[in-house]
Amino acid sequence: MHGALSAVDAGELVARALVSSDIEHAVRSKAAVDVVAVGKAAGPMLSAALSGPVRMPIRHAVGVSALAPTDLPAGARWHTASHPVPDARSVLAAQAVLDIASAADDGDVLLLLLSGGGSALMAMPADGVSLEDKQRACERLLKEGAEIHALNTVRKHLSAIKGGQLAAVAGGSVLTLAVSDVVGDDVSVIASGPSVGDTTTFADALMQLDRYGGRSGYPEAVVRRFIAGVSGAIQETPQIGDSRLASSDVHVIGNSRSAVLGASSVAQSLGYVVHVVDEPIVGEARVASQYFVELASRIAEVSGSPLCILAAGETTVRVVGEGKGGRNQEFALAMARRLDVFRSITVAASIGTDGVDGPTDAAGGVVDVTTVERAEAAGLGSLDPYLEDNNSYVFLDKLGDLVRTGPTSTNVGDLQVILVGSRAEG
Repeated sequence: MHGALSAVDAGELVARALVSSDIEHAVRSKAAVDVVAVGKAAGPMLSAALSGPVRMPIRHAVGVSALAPTDLPAGARWHTASHPVPDARSVLAAQAVLDIASAADDGDVLLLLLSGGGSALMAMPADGVSLEDKQRACERLLKEGAEIHALNTVRKHLSAIKGGQLAAVAGGSVLTLAVSDVVGDDVSVIASGPSVGDTTTFADALMQLDRYGGRSGYPEAVVRRFIAGVSGAIQETPQIGDSRLASSDVHVIGNSRSAVLGASSVAQSLGYVVHVVDEPIVGEARVASQYFVELASRIAEVSGSPLCILAAGETTVRVVGEGKGGRNQEFALAMARRLDVFRSITVAASIGTDGVDGPTDAAGGVVDVTTVERAEAAGLGSLDPYLEDNNSYVFLDKLGDLVRTGPTSTNVGDLQVILVGSRAEG
């Protein structure tokens, strides 16, 4: 995990990006630079931009995240907001960013530093939609297990800042550096793409309500807005090719692949044969976990030992129980049911690179071939009832198998690993 996190240190990623010739020219040649950092990695990204090797004519510097950094750079302003459901502070942060962007002139640039979590942290409800409407819609989608593309499709069409709308009101140019937590690095999905053309429509947003629980379970104002948008009564979000976005440029400077490569390098140095799964791990956590274990078992049959199998992605959980947990904890617990397919000592884990898995203090969980046996000895019984109640946190906590890193100030999705065989055996 340490190797993965080191490879996606958000501050280092920004510092390296800024010294590349095209980006350095884009910020040094402007009359004024307004730096805005939004997301779980906002603290180190903002600090790197303000104290890094590239000197810029900085006019405004603003950070937005759920936690304020302990060493906020001099002259910077900070907005602490809410994640994963926006609150009034998220609206204040969005208004501050919109004010900065709209006040800029042609010769200025908005340096937008984006990372995962930005969708909730910077929220401006669209006309006719209240903050409570947005909160209820987001909560329902999360409970129904909506994946990030679906969630952000809805968010963009309830917003006055997402889906390219921030760049559309900017008086100057916009340069976005993004640390991606999105499978496939779709820049229109990272923090709901405030500076890039939208690839979704009101019809897509309405379809997501039908897909995740049915539109009758969502606020009337939300459904009414989407229907009006489908009919053409409300203008679509700026689409790709919109002339208002002609001066907006986006660069992805870090992603899950970066984390996997960092973990791979450390595993190799420890003597493991490393196999990286290229396809992302997505879908319902407990189902995807079974696929990952089965894939790993096939790899183990033909590979050397000790073996490290690495993958990354982002799964979902449909909440049907009353328990406590997150997608990584549920993924890890579900893997424990199948580890008996391996012939050697096997350890498996699923961990969120942001250090926060669901509404818990854990980043994920780690299990091994003794998990089921240890649970029985501890009086926990079968793990199945815990999975059915979405109560993976309690099960793993009682066994001491939670992974707690604390917030990491970066976010590139989730990392999965299976270690087969000890180094001594290999």
